[in-house]
Amino acid sequence: MKTLYIDCQMGAAGDMLAGALLELMPDKDAALAELNALGIPGVEFTRETLCKCGIAATHLSVRVHGEEEHEHHHHGHHHGHEHRHEHHSLADILSLVGGLSLGEKTKRDVAKVYEAIAAAESRAHGREVGEIHFHEVGALDAVADIAAFCHLLNNLAPDEVVVSSVNVGSGTVECAHGTLSVPAPATAFLLQGVPSYSDGEIAGELCTPTGAALLKTFATSFGPQPLMKSDAVGFGAGRKDFPRANVVRATLGEKLAQPAADGTICELDFNVDDMTGEELAFASDRIFAAGAKDVAFVHAIMKKGRPGFLACVLCMEEDKTKVVSAIFANTSTLGVREKTCPRYMLSRKIEEVSLSDGSIIRRKIASGHGVSRAKWEADDLAAYARRRGVSLSEAESEVERALAASGVEV
Repeated sequence: MKTLYIDCQMGAAGDMLAGALLELMPDKDAALAELNALGIPGVEFTRETLCKCGIAATHLSVRVHGEEEHEHHHHGHHHGHEHRHEHHSLADILSLVGGLSLGEKTKRDVAKVYEAIAAAESRAHGREVGEIHFHEVGALDAVADIAAFCHLLNNLAPDEVVVSSVNVGSGTVECAHGTLSVPAPATAFLLQGVPSYSDGEIAGELCTPTGAALLKTFATSFGPQPLMKSDAVGFGAGRKDFPRANVVRATLGEKLAQPAADGTICELDFNVDDMTGEELAFASDRIFAAGAKDVAFVHAIMKKGRPGFLACVLCMEEDKTKVVSAIFANTSTLGVREKTCPRYMLSRKIEEVSLSDGSIIRRKIASGHGVSRAKWEADDLAAYARRRGVSLSEAESEVERALAASGVEV
């Protein structure tokens, strides 16, 4: 499965996300030329390489009529303040998107993202979506970032987009409406349902409304990077400098199949510090008799410096009640801890091998998950060693030589 993984440890902004995807393109110059042919009025895309804490990353610069607005992060409605730019409604923006030189799917994607931003701004400011207005540079700048991301994403055509938890930053951000806490209200609304956090180490806005809207719209899941073989890695840079590299990392590759669990098993743990070895051996036998699959004791230093044991018992869920009762009946513990664990198993079978002297020795064979191994049954091998008057290792060698001589594969 073709997977795109986006690492947002330093948040996400539209230009950073688009820059990271641009780095993944096989022909970056051709991809940039396609972006400049989208037909966004007065918009020019340029590609810059910025160094962030020693990491070379791509910044996708957007100029509107020759002006680059670096800090357009918060887009809001018009309160009556005087701006030197014309203002446009969401309907104006959607009309603009409809006229771009984009595929129909990409147009729908761009519109979907911009509608999400407008809806978040509407909630943040208590106004109807139709009342939200965007000033010209900010609107076109955001449209350019979103259109670039959507166009590049559709060209890359991943089967899934997995996104890490999103670092939102900390402190405050200055916007057209004053000083706001990070994340800005619109960003907070857009990140509903998205795993996000602030580690408190970076002062400033790391995730913008545009970045949040892109992640929310296109992520098929959130979490750590899945098991995958990467084919390309791209770093998209933000303009600001922070103590950590201000980059978004995008990794494109093939997701590898993870082994599926063969079911679950119940793990029962308890501690004892006042039982002898003989008592523990007897208890182990009784716990096995109750249905346990495995019983193990590990030496440990308990409270007050006493030597004791950590016990781990494995059993199936249906045997748990009987096994717990056996633990309490046969040990001095006052409490048992329970965990249900996924279980991965090799398939097992037992073969009987006949030797020329009439001996029958069982061999346990395990296979699956790309491995195969075999082991002689210890009791059978020990019985053979006693009959022959040899050690276990000598008995094993004799058995394997005898089988090899008779043409049996060992």
